[in-house]
Amino acid sequence: MTELELIVDFHKDAERQGPGSKEITKRAIELTGLHTSDDLKIADIGCGSGAQTLVLAKQLQGHITAVDLFPEFLEALNKNAEQAGLNDRISTLQCSMDTLPFADEQFDLLWSEGAIYIMGFEEGIQQWRHFLKPGGIIAVSEISWLTNERPEELQQYWDNAYPQIDTVSNKIKTLEQNGYSPLAHMVLPPSNWMENYYRPLAQRFEDFLNKHNYSEQAKQLIEEEKKEIQMYQQYQDYYSYGFYIAKKV
Repeated sequence: MTELELIVDFHKDAERQGPGSKEITKRAIELTGLHTSDDLKIADIGCGSGAQTLVLAKQLQGHITAVDLFPEFLEALNKNAEQAGLNDRISTLQCSMDTLPFADEQFDLLWSEGAIYIMGFEEGIQQWRHFLKPGGIIAVSEISWLTNERPEELQQYWDNAYPQIDTVSNKIKTLEQNGYSPLAHMVLPPSNWMENYYRPLAQRFEDFLNKHNYSEQAKQLIEEEKKEIQMYQQYQDYYSYGFYIAKKV
């Protein structure tokens, strides 16, 4: 099993694959200013198993195309959508987010929670912009510094993990420089990290190791997850996900 396959296997049965909550998704929807009664065309890019996709389908009218590279996540989303009676509102598409087969100006809303880092924030908003209708909305959550200065240990950790991490103000500036008008921004609270993501994550460690016979590859993956949790517990005042909402201009 490759490292990527191992990561997918670890995360595929989780409710969510990153920090977030139904409340944050609902609040972000409110901040878009979109009318809930409109017939909207929506793409949820890097949807994972679709916790936020289901919220979008419940809160907004129209149709959602949920995109992810991994069929395991899309299978979970399809199952959950059917159970919720929302499968007629959601279509899944297995595709890489950097080769999306969409037409220009196809969507009213592009959504991506905790996934744009795969491409990089700036490249993502650049490539996806032409899929939006004039005046269309992009809403993405992205790892961001909450302070201008931070401990060296933390800086080095995230420089290695994701060099495009930057301050909230610079993320907003990047949106402005790439043809967007920022509408709103908010920071995910610690509960979205600990209660909704990290604690459920940690509860799966032992079962995952047992499933993979405590292989060195599996143990290394779990150690990396433990390190990430430890860094957040120690330094959560310095970073979080920022939720960025902007209009195409």
